[in-house]
Amino acid sequence: MSTPQQPEENTLDQAADTFVRLRPRLFGIAYRILGSVVEAEDVVQDVWLRWQSTDRGVVQEPRAFLARATTRMAINVAQSARVRREAYVGPWLPEPVDTGVDPQVGAERAEALEMAVLLLLEKLNPVERAAYVLREAFDYPYDQIANMLSLSQSNARQIVSRARKHLSAERREPVRTAEHRRLLKAFVVAAQTGDVDALEKILSADVVAYADGNGLRGVAQTRVTGVARVARMSAFSRKFIHEADYHLVEANGLPAVLITTAQGEAAALVLAVVGHGGIEELYWIMTPEKLGAYRRSSCRGA
Repeated sequence: MSTPQQPEENTLDQAADTFVRLRPRLFGIAYRILGSVVEAEDVVQDVWLRWQSTDRGVVQEPRAFLARATTRMAINVAQSARVRREAYVGPWLPEPVDTGVDPQVGAERAEALEMAVLLLLEKLNPVERAAYVLREAFDYPYDQIANMLSLSQSNARQIVSRARKHLSAERREPVRTAEHRRLLKAFVVAAQTGDVDALEKILSADVVAYADGNGLRGVAQTRVTGVARVARMSAFSRKFIHEADYHLVEANGLPAVLITTAQGEAAALVLAVVGHGGIEELYWIMTPEKLGAYRRSSCRGA
């Protein structure tokens, strides 16, 4: 006697439960590969649609199936995004996320999440980036990484090793979170008052500032280097962003500064890379779409 088939609605309910449980990890994989909240959300949505139409009865490991689908789709998007970003006006920076409240990213390991690391990952090709993310951020074994990327295990190991060496050669030794927050608070006070001398004292000798505005008027279209120039740029923000309030927040696992206007809308998000010599890099996020992505990530945990 044949076993009666399970009602379709129950099957879909089970599929939805499985997907919802794994969604934070899927988003975390896609976000780290793409550096974009919007693109990562789109990838996860496409994976959900594929999961609904899949013959789930033959899927022995939903966790592995969904992670592989997410990785492959994210690689495809990354390949096309590279072409689109060639037409970007000025420096391109990853979209920040509020890891203080956003379970989509905060539930996973912090590796490959900081803004500086996401920028370094952009220098790798999408497959190298995916292999590094899967291994270093999610601790997948090499046989699973090889399966996800259609590689041999030895090739997967080589790719991760090369990516690890490439990033370690350019990454700087971080400071304690308390010191990071102290310098950022000092930056806020000096920037709010336009105190150039105070800003110069907390910037490292080789400080670099990037402003992501994608052509917005008044936003620097090239990186700014040198203590004096970066200090003047930071002090000038007080005039450029009228009636602004500065708030210490968390973004991509580290303390950051959110600047809002009197209307309550985000005007800029400043993320800093802090070393033992002071603030080494500043990232000014000015593009409205990227600020909107940060606001959405803040609301998700509310």
